Amino acid sequence: MDRSQIEALLNDVSAGSTSVAAALERLRNLPFEDLGFAKVDHHRALRTGMPEVIFSESKTPAQVATIFARMAKAGGNVLATRASREVYEAVHGAEPRAEFHEMARAITLMQTEAPAGKGTVGVVCAGTSDLPVAEEAAVTARLMGNTVELVADVGVAGIHRLLAQQMTLHSARVLIVCAGMEGALPTVVGGLVNAPVIAVPTSVGYGASLGGVAALLGMLNTCSPNVSVVNIDNGFGAACIASLINHL
Repeated sequence: MDRSQIEALLNDVSAGSTSVAAALERLRNLPFEDLGFAKVDHHRALRTGMPEVIFSESKTPAQVATIFARMAKAGGNVLATRASREVYEAVHGAEPRAEFHEMARAITLMQTEAPAGKGTVGVVCAGTSDLPVAEEAAVTARLMGNTVELVADVGVAGIHRLLAQQMTLHSARVLIVCAGMEGALPTVVGGLVNAPVIAVPTSVGYGASLGGVAALLGMLNTCSPNVSVVNIDNGFGAACIASLINHL
């Protein structure tokens, strides 16, 4: 339950259209709901402006479905990341309105309109192999109320492809740049724009890429001072930071 929902509920009580008992019932599960195997943080959106998100890996499909359904019942938007189709089938059985974004490996439910961001979040990825991480970032950012422009397959091996997108790059208020291999793309983008760049190393690459560690280290050593770095394959985390910047 976020601030706007609390305000609407209090206004309904004040106007007499909702009873105190009904309001208390809706608030009963704040700050969290104990499901035994999980404690669902319904209060997080009120504290931080962003709701709790379900990380699906290592959870059973039934566990994800139960958490998703309880969060949906609370009335806010719901996001499950790193979800397989098997997990989606379980979630869809519990909440038929859920939508599966296969490339992003994400499940979403939009029930309320999130406050709009002030500009565009640009999501850029070096290669098509980086698209799952970029799509995770794009789906997350959209759920949080941001307009998103996705630019794919513009890695430094063919830098003319990136330079052809300069209008999109310059129009973004904040950029998320995903790259594997040697991880050079965020530095190049950072040298072209006057906006914050959030670099996401991906686990794409041959042996010496070490599952994204080479890209991570390259990005941490960037010479572009407007670049910051999140963890390997963490499109979700990059989108959260980008959304906070875009709503400032």
